[in-house]
Amino acid sequence: MTLHTWLIYLAAAIGLSLSPGPNGLLALTHGALHGRRKTLYTIFGGASGFVIVIALSMFGIGALLKASLTWLTVMKWLGGAYLVWLGIQVWRAPPIGIEASAPVESRSGRSLFGQGALSALTNPKGILFFAAFLPQFIDPARSLWVQFLVMAGTFAAIEIATELLIASMAHRISPWLRKVGRRFNQACGGVFVAIGVALPLRG
Repeated sequence: MTLHTWLIYLAAAIGLSLSPGPNGLLALTHGALHGRRKTLYTIFGGASGFVIVIALSMFGIGALLKASLTWLTVMKWLGGAYLVWLGIQVWRAPPIGIEASAPVESRSGRSLFGQGALSALTNPKGILFFAAFLPQFIDPARSLWVQFLVMAGTFAAIEIATELLIASMAHRISPWLRKVGRRFNQACGGVFVAIGVALPLRG
């Protein structure tokens, strides 16, 4: 992966991490209910789940793309169309927020880790998203393992940093999201639409 391609991937991955999703909402909720330190288990569980989803998506797609460059073009255009559709869904999504008014039962780190991992692994939109997202950046002529390490490592690091910030500021972020969350969703949705239109047109 060239530096230019990686920078585009980095920007897109940051946009994905900042957009509303089950793992972000989980980090927000657990941050408010259990505190930042315990929410680290949730965050690392979610990152581990995403790495597995990326691996499943990437190696299945990578084998297909190595077999035929025609499929690379098809996957790019289908992926671009999906990203546009996802952007419209995010644009129309209601603002997210949580209320943490009552004390909750203490949870073990293992339980929180498992919940974070399952949230990433069982979200069907996650596999669909990465199946659409990754072909834009896979180079069939280069080592798939190296590209996986770069892409998975980059996304996991961004996801951990983003969710840690969300969990740390949970009590302040939640009222803000309820107030301006719809405009925030529209901004994220617009980013997805722009990526979906632009990426298949790249050479």
